[in-house]
Amino acid sequence: MNQTNRLPLVLILVGLLVSGPVLAHSEQHVAQHSAAVIKEQKPWGIAGDLEQVSRTIEIGMSDAMRFSPDQLKIRQGETIRFVHRNQGQLLHEFVLGTKAELDAHAAMMAKFPAMQHDEPYMTHVGPGQSGEIIWTFNRAGDFDFACLIAGHYQAGMVGRIRVLAE
Repeated sequence: MNQTNRLPLVLILVGLLVSGPVLAHSEQHVAQHSAAVIKEQKPWGIAGDLEQVSRTIEIGMSDAMRFSPDQLKIRQGETIRFVHRNQGQLLHEFVLGTKAELDAHAAMMAKFPAMQHDEPYMTHVGPGQSGEIIWTFNRAGDFDFACLIAGHYQAGMVGRIRVLAE
């Protein structure tokens, strides 16, 4: 293969290598989970199904680094459809977890801001966009949610969920 024939292949490969980190936290990466969600039990619950939704909770995201509401009470066994509306000009995300899990993830995001991740307990929402998560809270306890984009968590973009025992 001569130099002229290799150029398109080289450009495609470079494009693939560069585009992943750029799209990891860009406006184009907005809460598009694949149809086949892997259901893995977490301490804070498990991915839910649309047919099982008990209720919908809307959560606003702002560039003031706040969620609204930022305190929720949910009954154990409820499947919640969270609808996230980004009212700001920056990309935000919503990640469910325990405080320890979120702290660890936030530290990784600070070190590797272009880190790619897409789990059923998180959504990335571009400016003026909306996203959603369907989650079943099958464990009682106090859990957290946060925007783990570097700087957002540290600025206080966090919330709390109390799951009340049946």
